[in-house]
Amino acid sequence: MSEFRTERDSMGEVQVPARAYYSAQTQRAVENFPISGWPLHADLIHAMGLVKLACATANHQLGKLTGSGKNPLTESQVEALLEAAREVAEGKLDDQFPIDVFQTGSGTSSNMNCNEVISNRAIEITGEDRFTAAKPIHPNDHVNMGQSTNDTFPTAIHVAVGRSISENLIPALRRFAVVLARKGQEWDRIIKIGRTHLADATPLRLGQEFGGFARQIELSVGRAEQAIKAILELPVGGTAVGSGINTHPEFGHRVAQVLAGETGIPFVEAENHFEANAQRDGLVECHGQLRAVASTLFNVANNIRWLGSGPRCGFYEVKIPDLQPGSSIMPGKVNPVMCESMLQVAARVMGNDGCLAMSGAAGGNFQLNIMMPVMGQTTLESVMLLANVTNAFVDRCAEGLEANEEACNAAVEQSLSMVTSLNPHIGYEKAAQLAKEAFKTGKTIRELCTEQNVLPPDVLEEALDPFSMTEPQA
Repeated sequence: MSEFRTERDSMGEVQVPARAYYSAQTQRAVENFPISGWPLHADLIHAMGLVKLACATANHQLGKLTGSGKNPLTESQVEALLEAAREVAEGKLDDQFPIDVFQTGSGTSSNMNCNEVISNRAIEITGEDRFTAAKPIHPNDHVNMGQSTNDTFPTAIHVAVGRSISENLIPALRRFAVVLARKGQEWDRIIKIGRTHLADATPLRLGQEFGGFARQIELSVGRAEQAIKAILELPVGGTAVGSGINTHPEFGHRVAQVLAGETGIPFVEAENHFEANAQRDGLVECHGQLRAVASTLFNVANNIRWLGSGPRCGFYEVKIPDLQPGSSIMPGKVNPVMCESMLQVAARVMGNDGCLAMSGAAGGNFQLNIMMPVMGQTTLESVMLLANVTNAFVDRCAEGLEANEEACNAAVEQSLSMVTSLNPHIGYEKAAQLAKEAFKTGKTIRELCTEQNVLPPDVLEEALDPFSMTEPQA
């Protein structure tokens, strides 16, 4: 067999790789968009297959595929179409999706790529020749029945993003929250100095500090859940402009039902198809929640990085696992590499959010947003990066964190902010004078108060008890 075969579409003949399942329209797009070398994200390809499966299921339920229309399918052909769509959804045909991300802004090229692959694979499943010009299971008439790229491609984006957040990001964040909460419980009796404005503040417990980190991640789980809620409405059923031309009135609802059943995510048909087709506001909102998660991860990782600074000239209140040599010139140096990895991921996701915001605001004119491929790709990249870096951080950093109780205790007695607990006894002004004098003389607050007999010894001992300063007082 020759290296290429001849395929035909409405614009004429095209040379296509001989054994490819895709056809003419896919090949035209491959040739038109030699931009990045990045194919669509695998999760989006799988979601496209799942959407085609749901659409074929709905059309079959409605009697459209086997009805009295043009070129009705037999039951065996319908089964083959469903099987082929399922293969795409399961990732068995990923190598048949070569089109660059930076393509036609609606995703039409990739939608037709999917239609062609499913068509040819379904024909092959029935035992017929998939290379014939006449397609008994047609990419447009059957695989794309009742659909437009304009409603099915954004539907696939919603499905892909929702699944990835649900299956990957949320479990990773929950793991992280559990580990941080456990550290907080283990370290609840370790007293350390607080820091506000990077300046010494009143004492707190290391466990309280890590309990705060845990709560930050718990809240991030909620934000990830909100991200899914932002994309539950599916555009499918709106076809080209939102009017639903060439599709059954029940089609969108039935497709959403199938997708909800397949994914376990409560997808629903869009309330207003003109909004759902034309705008990607839900996706922008979704990524905004991901940006907030990234901001939290940046903050937690950066705090842990600072707490582990040292080992001799920094805080070193927490010991971060040693993973690899940290310098090509300084022997023995070890760096907080997992923290740095998480900071970089967070920065990337925050940058990605700018892409989503710009694409959502400026890419939508009248009845269609023409930035959909990059919006889908970018959102899926953000979810993947956040999930992967969180799992890596838990495995290689958070689980192995150790408290340096000696370092925590050492700073408490030296802190000038110990004077804060004397406010109820001697007033703010007197306490401020003591703090300034202690700093000038190099003495601790306790030493200075004892020398000057500021309070009776028993009252001073109680007032300067560091543990009592870590909780509200009656």
